[in-house]
Amino acid sequence: MDGTILVADDDRTIRTVLTQALTRAGCKVHATSSLMTLMRWVQEGKGDLVISDVIMPDGNGLEMLPRIGAERPGLPVIVISAQNTIMTAIQATEAEAYDYLPKPFDLPDLMKRASRALEHKPQAAAHVGTKPEAETDDLPLVGRTPRMQALYRLVARVMNTDLPVMITGESGTGKSLIAKAIHDFSDRRTLPFVTATGSELAGFDGPADLLARAKGGSLLFDEVGDLDAEAQARVVRMLDAFDGSGPRIMATSQRDLSSRLDEGFRSDLYYRLAGAQLDVPALRERVDDIPLLAAHFLTRAEREGGSLRRFSDDALALIRAHPWPGNVRQLENTVRRLVATSPAEEITRQEVELVVGGTPTAAGPRAMAATDDLSDAVDKHLRRYFDLQGGQLPPPGLYQRVLREVEGPLIEIALDATGGNQAKCADLLGINRNTLRKKITDLDILVTRRRKLM
Repeated sequence: MDGTILVADDDRTIRTVLTQALTRAGCKVHATSSLMTLMRWVQEGKGDLVISDVIMPDGNGLEMLPRIGAERPGLPVIVISAQNTIMTAIQATEAEAYDYLPKPFDLPDLMKRASRALEHKPQAAAHVGTKPEAETDDLPLVGRTPRMQALYRLVARVMNTDLPVMITGESGTGKSLIAKAIHDFSDRRTLPFVTATGSELAGFDGPADLLARAKGGSLLFDEVGDLDAEAQARVVRMLDAFDGSGPRIMATSQRDLSSRLDEGFRSDLYYRLAGAQLDVPALRERVDDIPLLAAHFLTRAEREGGSLRRFSDDALALIRAHPWPGNVRQLENTVRRLVATSPAEEITRQEVELVVGGTPTAAGPRAMAATDDLSDAVDKHLRRYFDLQGGQLPPPGLYQRVLREVEGPLIEIALDATGGNQAKCADLLGINRNTLRKKITDLDILVTRRRKLM
């Protein structure tokens, strides 16, 4: 890696870590806690790349992007932020940031993105400082997990295109909120947003009435997978009659409709709706976001007139461990109920147990049924990963990354099953003990000897 990098962050630790890592990689680094200093460096022509925090003591890093673009067209800027909401990703995209990463970030990942940014050929760009006019406080689209951040980036990329959007995910994951966010932060934000259900498509005038209401805004077909054959036919005829002034089309479905084509769902409708596919993960697939969401709902409840509340550590641990079959909607309703019924400022574990039960199943990916095939699960995961790249190829080195993601959990689970006995673990895996030791070191796996569980 070669070049000069300007780092702006009010956290001294982050400045130190980035300076050391980038210097070791061969770069020159100028670090500051001031946006004014950053802008002076930019105006002086310093730097081949900027890495900037959003919230700084003397301003907002996102609001500085248009000025950086005006002073140095094509200078790439990587935005890092602890504000892990969809708005940060959208604003960074609208301001034409080169890339965006949530805090806490993965340092090797940031280094790879910085390397690609330094190789990026500068192109003059008309940076826009336009802020979306929509209100965002009521959008519980909060999350720092990789799945949610990838979803945010994809939303930002498709937001101002005319592509139809298919949004899939379990009930309660926020599919309709994603659709509303795409509309509210797009160029169509001042035009109507209309949601169509099966009943609204019934009758001869149903589709025409929907088009009249939507005008040139956005039209969302809610749970399109539940439409009967007649309603599906009406939607196809409606879409075929569109001209250039038609609304933006979006649809939601609890199931991946490509798997229902053999079950009677119309393929011509599917291909008309699936221009861009967004998959909203279940809450159990982004466990680390649960505390963020719980805090978000506590703050919202207080803002709406509720009492000030906070969770005790063991109460929050129970909330994090709960499987949440109703996803974000169920979590929100639970927090609201706890705010209304808890007598003290601190909500206890016992109070949470009364609402969600006292014997939670640890949240995490769905337990694999005996009939599930591992290769099918991997295939589905990888296809979703490629879909989330928004039509671009993933970063180089995919083969080793996939092997590492599989190899690490496999070794950790095997060590757990053998109580940390490396000889038994190597035998269980069918590999040499020295090979196992090397992999434990390379993958930074913590080995704890204890009583064997299996």
